[in-house]
Amino acid sequence: MSDEYDASSIQVLEGLEAVRKRPGMYIGDPNDGTGLHHCIWEVVDNAVDEHLAGQNDKVDININSDGSLSVRDYGRGIPVGIHEEFGVSAAQVIMTKLHAGGKFDNDAYKVSGGLHGVGVSAVNAVSEWLEMTIHRDNKIYFQRYEKGEPVADLVVIGSCQDTGTLIAFKPDLDIFHEIIDFDFDTVDMRLKETSFLNAGLKITITDERGEEDHISEHHYEGGIKEFVHQLNIRRVAMHSDVIHVEGIREIELGEVSVELALQWSDAFSESIQCYTNIIRNRDGGTHMSGLRGALTRSVNKYAKDRKLLKGDTLSGEDVREGLTAIVSVKHPDPSFSSQTKDKLVSSEVAGIVDSIVYEKLSDFFEENPSTAKKIVEKGLLASKAREAARKARDLTRRKGVLEGGGLPGKLADCQSRNPAECEIYLVEGDSAGGSAKTGRDRRIQAILPLRGKILNVERQKRNLVKVFQNNEIQTMIRAFGAGVGNNPEDEGAFDTEKMRYSRIIIMTDADVDGAHIRTLMMTFLWRFMRPAITGGHVYIAQPPLYQVSKGRISKYAFSDSERDELIAELRGDNPATKIGIQRYKGLGEMNPDQLWDTTMNPETRTMLKVTVQDAESSDRMFEILMGEDVPDRRAFIEKYAKEVTNLDI
Repeated sequence: MSDEYDASSIQVLEGLEAVRKRPGMYIGDPNDGTGLHHCIWEVVDNAVDEHLAGQNDKVDININSDGSLSVRDYGRGIPVGIHEEFGVSAAQVIMTKLHAGGKFDNDAYKVSGGLHGVGVSAVNAVSEWLEMTIHRDNKIYFQRYEKGEPVADLVVIGSCQDTGTLIAFKPDLDIFHEIIDFDFDTVDMRLKETSFLNAGLKITITDERGEEDHISEHHYEGGIKEFVHQLNIRRVAMHSDVIHVEGIREIELGEVSVELALQWSDAFSESIQCYTNIIRNRDGGTHMSGLRGALTRSVNKYAKDRKLLKGDTLSGEDVREGLTAIVSVKHPDPSFSSQTKDKLVSSEVAGIVDSIVYEKLSDFFEENPSTAKKIVEKGLLASKAREAARKARDLTRRKGVLEGGGLPGKLADCQSRNPAECEIYLVEGDSAGGSAKTGRDRRIQAILPLRGKILNVERQKRNLVKVFQNNEIQTMIRAFGAGVGNNPEDEGAFDTEKMRYSRIIIMTDADVDGAHIRTLMMTFLWRFMRPAITGGHVYIAQPPLYQVSKGRISKYAFSDSERDELIAELRGDNPATKIGIQRYKGLGEMNPDQLWDTTMNPETRTMLKVTVQDAESSDRMFEILMGEDVPDRRAFIEKYAKEVTNLDI
């Protein structure tokens, strides 16, 4: 490696070479599946833009058996004329030049989901091959690319009566190493959203990779009102009709339109999904800020005018409890925080959304007083529960301090005080806790034994006092030392910067009870310490399932297939050898040395890191699996029962 840094060190990557060199900057991570699936969204968004322009009413997506994917729209077709500046077809310019397209003025498209993306050219760059077929002017045009480069010029291959574009591409495995197959459920869920957000647009997905084609079709005339209704289908709605709000404001570049659908239910969490030009903004942004402000003001104003409030106003969190909402903004020139468009940062949108929603929602409350009263009463109930929970939480904190430093007596702490190198094991039971305490690295590993199954907090959403009075939960709160609660505006909310340990490791028995306890712990962390999960601080230990031995030789297996391989290895050429097989049901069955060697030694252990790709889906999953809706849970089990691979009965 040279120490010199001069003019010769500066590289200029031309065109698509930059995308192939650093794909993560353009399409997202190529190794975790986000980049792979983002390729689909870039192509589909172009087809949706034709719908927004009033030129396309259906999109067909095929996941092909060879690992490629195709997207067909029935819009105007990509322009094929020669581009004056580059001397090749406009279609080739779009496919090979970053930031090229018909969306940089408001003539061809008033709004566009793909406006700020590098679009289909980035998909072309990361594809082993891409084929473009255009139906336009009664002719069929075709061009093939390999690794972003055209194989030949655009040519006419036939005639037609229809219009539209077909893009087929196969991801380049030189770029995508870890996850190389499109996930049907991921594609289906995203395109279902897209169809909801484009009332009347029909989207069909066909998966040709199985013995029989798997076809899913989405077509919703009700748009986002139907979207909200479906999200709340298994909840008890507080008002039968979904509230629908629309409005338009003029800005210098054109019009900004706002569409909102919302409905309160008996749920205890909020679910607000934000979109800009049909693109999901997972981290919200200025439209989320505007919506939240308008909701809080309009509900409190109505409550005060009708003398339904006694004392302080309702907080935004209280107002939004049980709310399911979709806010969709169409903007001629939106700005996002990153290429993946996860957060809208156009500053003017906050005021636009705020004013439209406040005005329309206030009118709705005046015209529907019974519904408005139910919403206010829901907020008042949430406020009382939150205040009771705050008192219980503060009591937990004070109790910890009074007992000496806030650390619970059952905690076997580590010697280091550097959180970056410290980790805490949450261990099921005193027996396993004893082995873990003896076998651990005392310098960096702390052990916290928990007795039995902790409280299922998902079923105590209205009785948070009971949650904070639970001994095992108090013990965890005090041991972690980082507060409790997911709302950063609350005093004492969980803060990853204050964590005493950088890794929280859940270590339970490898049986049904152990899995249940692990799920209860995960539910608590998700509901009350979510930043620990989203920040990548939570892990699941992987103790071995079997010890396979022959004489004095012992080896460990972490799966049935690994067990069978070890048996064959130890038997060698003599199939009659009496191999010893021990199935570990509990961690307490292992002595400290075995537990260290197999599960706790940082040099040799295997751990699963808990990650979250979609907070909304995760939230719903905890509701289904751990909540009180038995029919919902039964439906989930019936749907996925056939996919179970490890069943311990």
